[in-house]
Amino acid sequence: MYLASSSPRRAELLAQIGIEFEVVRFAINESPQSNESAESYVSRMSHEKAQVGLRITASAAINADWPVLAADTIVVSNGEILGKPESQQQGIEMLSKLSNATHRVLTAVALASGGGKIETICVATDVMFREITPSEMNAYWHSGEPQDKAGGYGIQGLGAVFVSRIEGSYSNVVGLPLQETAKLLESVQIRCL
Repeated sequence: MYLASSSPRRAELLAQIGIEFEVVRFAINESPQSNESAESYVSRMSHEKAQVGLRITASAAINADWPVLAADTIVVSNGEILGKPESQQQGIEMLSKLSNATHRVLTAVALASGGGKIETICVATDVMFREITPSEMNAYWHSGEPQDKAGGYGIQGLGAVFVSRIEGSYSNVVGLPLQETAKLLESVQIRCL
């Protein structure tokens, strides 16, 4: 199968469950539409990524019939979508919003297969953070970890020290809900076990 994602975390998670894949990289416009809900946005993004991935791989001479898996992950705090921070100030503002509060991580996974059929699922996980001090926020930013991650943190790295509790799928917070993804892949006869 193809993975339409440049996320090393998604690639690691798929490899963890024994799925063989080739990566397809491309860029699309990821701007939210006005009045678009978080769930609609993340579902639309994964669907569009799967469509583009299918178009690219369909033109390939080899393995053009392989299914394409795409995903998008966002962090939502008080109804606001927190993307990847573009500056230290933005990264610290995000951590301030997450500090001593609960936020939701949404990942939509889309699987495109023959005939242009695309099936999409959306998984939500609630994440509770302890209070984060300003000096911790600065030190975390300078670690380099938050700079390419939705919500400005990575639960699989240093950001784990801020997490007091999660309700739902841990792998969803990393970037790919494995149980749900495995079930989706089974629908096209790709099994991890």
